[in-house]
Amino acid sequence: MGAGLDVMATQLDSAVTAAQRTGELLGVVAFATSGALLAVRKNLDIFGMAVLACSTALGGGVIRDLLIGRTPPAAFTDLTFLCASLLTTLVIFFRHPPSRLTRGPLEIADTVGLGLFCVTGTVVAYTHGTGAPTAALLGMVTAIGGGVIRDVLSGQVPSVLRPDQELYAVPALFGSITTAALLHFGAYRAWTGFLAALVAIVVRLLARRFQWRAPQARHITHPRETTD
Repeated sequence: MGAGLDVMATQLDSAVTAAQRTGELLGVVAFATSGALLAVRKNLDIFGMAVLACSTALGGGVIRDLLIGRTPPAAFTDLTFLCASLLTTLVIFFRHPPSRLTRGPLEIADTVGLGLFCVTGTVVAYTHGTGAPTAALLGMVTAIGGGVIRDVLSGQVPSVLRPDQELYAVPALFGSITTAALLHFGAYRAWTGFLAALVAIVVRLLARRFQWRAPQARHITHPRETTD
């Protein structure tokens, strides 16, 4: 009886590990796609596409790994992710929509990557000994870090900082908090992790659909400003 339970536990751990690995790989492909599509919109060459794709796909994970002391970062020790990013770049280079039509696919790819990475980033941080609140914050950093690097390299203000953009970091934080809670209470499984990613994706899509934006500080005009 005890041996049977041990086998089931081992199989469950293996399934969760495989799901985690699959989620990371899908997130890399999604974010690499968004980076490559933005490069198409900016009329960059293939090298520029590769730089944007790899930075977007791997940047958030590198930041997370450095913060938790996981050195060298997984992006430099497991070349699967780098190869996936470069392969995605090649696919987008040869098969992509016209530049004027890349906005929709870019937003979709970015949203999928955001949802997947907030979950996988939280899991990686939690399994390396951080508490649930810290793991949730690092999951959000994993999800938005690559997009910030992508926007900076492409010469634009990061979407997460722009007041005219719909909520970006908040959906990632929702997914990360959900994942951290599942991990803390021992309820994290492959399917519950997928649901946590879905939470972030749905909130992001709703934010785009209904134009939910973060509140801004009210600007008060002083008399001196009006006379100057």
